[in-house]
Amino acid sequence: MARPATLPEYEIYAIKYGERVGTRGATFMGGDPHDAPLPMDYFVWALKSAERTFVVDVGFGREEGEKRGRTFLRCPTEGLQLVGIDAAAVEDVIITHMHYDHAGNLGLFPNARFHIQDNELGYVTGRAMTHPRLRHSFRLDDVLEMVTMVYGDRVVFHDGDQDIAPGIKVHAIPGHSRGLQALTVNTARGTVVVASDAAHYYESFEKELVFSTHEDIFKMLEGYRLLRRLAPDDTHIVPGHDPMVLERYPAPSPELKGIVARIDVAPGG
Repeated sequence: MARPATLPEYEIYAIKYGERVGTRGATFMGGDPHDAPLPMDYFVWALKSAERTFVVDVGFGREEGEKRGRTFLRCPTEGLQLVGIDAAAVEDVIITHMHYDHAGNLGLFPNARFHIQDNELGYVTGRAMTHPRLRHSFRLDDVLEMVTMVYGDRVVFHDGDQDIAPGIKVHAIPGHSRGLQALTVNTARGTVVVASDAAHYYESFEKELVFSTHEDIFKMLEGYRLLRRLAPDDTHIVPGHDPMVLERYPAPSPELKGIVARIDVAPGG
């Protein structure tokens, strides 16, 4: 009997490109009686094995970030260069959802195909976008650019949970956005869940706090529980915007501390 093929192990990099300071009251439903400050980091992610490289999300540009009151620290492609990735050479980009801070630089990846959920593109081009409150987090130019990519045969659609490549799987977790997807990635420390905005912060899934931007509260809360089922334990779940990611995980080199973290190794490793 043939032995099962060994899954490739990926290095995973969280790369910070922007930040802001909000308040707990504006970030979570129910907030905080003292409305304490709550910082938020903006990341793109890179998955690297011996054979393949994937980028997860592409961030926002300076103009859009500053218009929304975010601090733009560096172009996401410059952050990728810090870990040896040339955006022009990237062949696969996984878009977790189409919010402005995840899909704002599609054109900087001229040779990539973009992986997205069916439901997400249907959401951002359908009736829901007639409601200003729902479309607030999307940027029309990004949506139009993604549609252009569809017509250029550069979009790979996924319907629910699907394998992207050996060792990488996407999981549909709606709630924050209708077509949001998180990832499970095989690493040397086992399965790591790259949650993206299925959990903005550690306390999102630890305390089941409802993030203020959402389409479906019930599905968001169910998503927190799904993340925990997908992971060996909570230390294998990495939230999408928590500054603690850069504190809990080591940088690949001393000069990248506070900018890049390796999340395929154990926290504090």
